[in-house]
Amino acid sequence: MENIIAINHLNKSFDEVRAVQDLSFRVKKGELFAFLGVNGAGKSTTINIMCGQLSRDSGSVIIGGNDLDRNVDGIKRELGVVFQNSVLDMALNVRENLESRAALYGIYGEAFRTRLSELARLLDFEDLMKRTVGKLSGGQRRRIDIARALLHRPRILILDEPTTGLDPQTRNILWNVISDLRKNENLTVFLTTHYMEEAADADYVVILDGGKIAAEGTPLELKNQYTGDYITIYGVEEEKIRLLGADYVPIRDAFRVSVPDTAAATELIIRYPDIFRDYEITKGKMDDVFLAVTGKKLTGGAVK
Repeated sequence: MENIIAINHLNKSFDEVRAVQDLSFRVKKGELFAFLGVNGAGKSTTINIMCGQLSRDSGSVIIGGNDLDRNVDGIKRELGVVFQNSVLDMALNVRENLESRAALYGIYGEAFRTRLSELARLLDFEDLMKRTVGKLSGGQRRRIDIARALLHRPRILILDEPTTGLDPQTRNILWNVISDLRKNENLTVFLTTHYMEEAADADYVVILDGGKIAAEGTPLELKNQYTGDYITIYGVEEEKIRLLGADYVPIRDAFRVSVPDTAAATELIIRYPDIFRDYEITKGKMDDVFLAVTGKKLTGGAVK
């Protein structure tokens, strides 16, 4: 697949703070790209540079074939951005918010009405058109934020922690919409999130720490490199689990045994077949990867 975003040797400092340090990465057309890091890791700085809202000290930014130095307006047309904090006008109703935004892209009249109808069906806000945005729930407002970002049919959707604070049902609805857009319109999605289960579904992941790339790869590659496997064994006494000579923890109705990789799990199964009558093997999670790479936990926006 072709690159739709290419960042090369990007640097940005604020006085003595080096927010972004020699950052280089690629995003493929149509993929879900996860950009992870604790607050202050350099995510927002990078996004603001990509959107043309912040100058950089050095490096190059090419988005959709447009060089940021030569065609910032072309880049802005390629991007739809959903910020963590809503940028909607709380005093206006839904239709007024979207109509004023569409006008900035030269979308008026019938073209606007057609696009508004499409997005209202897609994001299920047809009954909210006359509601004042300030009176909407968090989930409803987030749907309008996404509609605002999609008005001009961008090829790239930047989602900056789009589901933080939303209930699971609303999160599921939003991700179904995004999945449909990727499938039907080959939309590229650039995601920052504190929910590791969302990052686990990404095609490619970059983890930032202190403004630098600490790790990158597909979720499977990262799990294989930074975490082990777990064997959950059911219906066995603890004295038999001790025979395996591996770290384990008791969980409800079972024991969870830690092993370096699948090969090690296979070796134990062959050596102790009487113990492995009812079991399952699972990979480590993206939470484990993030902790191994940065030494920090990233859960629901909290850093530990």
